[in-house]
Amino acid sequence: MALKFIVPVLALLTMAAPAQAAGFDSAYTDINLDECSVATADDFGSSWACPGYKGYPVYVAEGDLRMFVSYGFGAQTEMAAQQTPPPFNTLGPKIEWRLSNASGGFKPIATIVRYLTEWDGSGPTIKGQVLVVTQLVSGNTCHIAYIDALANADANEQARAIADKSGTFDCQNDAIQFSKKFTAWDN
Repeated sequence: MALKFIVPVLALLTMAAPAQAAGFDSAYTDINLDECSVATADDFGSSWACPGYKGYPVYVAEGDLRMFVSYGFGAQTEMAAQQTPPPFNTLGPKIEWRLSNASGGFKPIATIVRYLTEWDGSGPTIKGQVLVVTQLVSGNTCHIAYIDALANADANEQARAIADKSGTFDCQNDAIQFSKKFTAWDN
């Protein structure tokens, strides 16, 4: 008799459980061009094909003393392949991949890359650090935010919060978001 009571109660408890909200996590990969394949190289710049999180393709290019990073199998055709902070810059050593389990398994939805910038290009001294948040949506992969890493003590948290909203940004029409404190260059 007790078993007849327990089974319906367990069924009700299982049905009443709320749907689990999407969770977010981070994974990190290195940006090491020595471990990448050279895609192009000439007097005007170079580009590389690099491995990313679980083999996710990463396209890195250099031109006019600026770095460009894009993602996915069509990385070179994405808007991100043409975007870079305006000052002369180079890349930090890591890519932070923001992962969401909203679709049933942790998948990359955005990246955060630290760009080291010079304001005027007059010397080798790094004068700024900007966290660039890039949305990962096939056909709509682009920069969605620039966070000044030196002017904001919570820069990483700001970048992650924006990255976790990835997927809603329209690369063609929405303006890149800047952190409230931004002194890395005139924007």
